Amino acid sequence: MPDILPDSRLAQPTGVKRLVNRLGSLNYVPIFCANCGAEGGMVPQENMTFAFYLCNSCAEKWTPLVDTCLVPDQLFWQKVNEAQLENYGRILSAPEIANELQDPNSILSLLAREKRSAL
Repeated sequence: MPDILPDSRLAQPTGVKRLVNRLGSLNYVPIFCANCGAEGGMVPQENMTFAFYLCNSCAEKWTPLVDTCLVPDQLFWQKVNEAQLENYGRILSAPEIANELQDPNSILSLLAREKRSAL
């Protein structure tokens, strides 16, 4: 099992701020250094599945290790590709994937439910 980078957002966000920028009005959540917990600014809450941050003090020491780890979404899509190759012998097209997701017992539906429950 590959190492997975930790998420720098809080599991239960506190300090959420509503900010207006050129994209409109968005909620922003604070992030913290994955190593020491130092504050690291804010990221948009909407449409974010992951954020990893290292402060300046920790980056020099830990950045080389970061390249050996996977982002959780990379691991998920790796599983999806492996499941397609194993079960169908190839990577499916978008319409084929949509069709498979209609079947609650297909491997792709099972992986999609697993992903949703992890969020």
